[in-house]
Amino acid sequence: MSEGVASNGSDSDVRGGPQTDLAQMLASLQVDVREGEYVFVSAARSRSLPIELAHASVVEDEGLTCVLRREDADARGLGYDFVAAWLSLRVHSALQAVGLTAAVSRALAERGIACNVLAGFHHDHLLVPMDRGEEAVRVLHGLRGVEPPPDA
Repeated sequence: MSEGVASNGSDSDVRGGPQTDLAQMLASLQVDVREGEYVFVSAARSRSLPIELAHASVVEDEGLTCVLRREDADARGLGYDFVAAWLSLRVHSALQAVGLTAAVSRALAERGIACNVLAGFHHDHLLVPMDRGEEAVRVLHGLRGVEPPPDA
């Protein structure tokens, strides 16, 4: 949360604060599309990857996984096999909220769209196949019962 405002997770604590009610989250769901193409790269030794260029990273038992812009991975000769569009859900879901990830992944799965979810403090981020990014945005906006804006 910003500007030093503390919260115990209740939606009523801070106007516009993190949401826990699934119906409210879906009704207000908006999707932002990050420019570019993104790829997952992994290495057993973290020094092998340009962590300073990572848009996200996860330390796993097998090594470090980073999400990079495709051109950054290509410039460094890093291998990958999944090229993704990066979608950010513009709804401030509380970390303890239940159901948003399930609703989103179920809707995409019903259309056969792969989805890799990254949770941030303020938003959830979805990496979907690049060639299905626009379709994924339409599917997600369908969860709130309205069409996406013309530029989405």
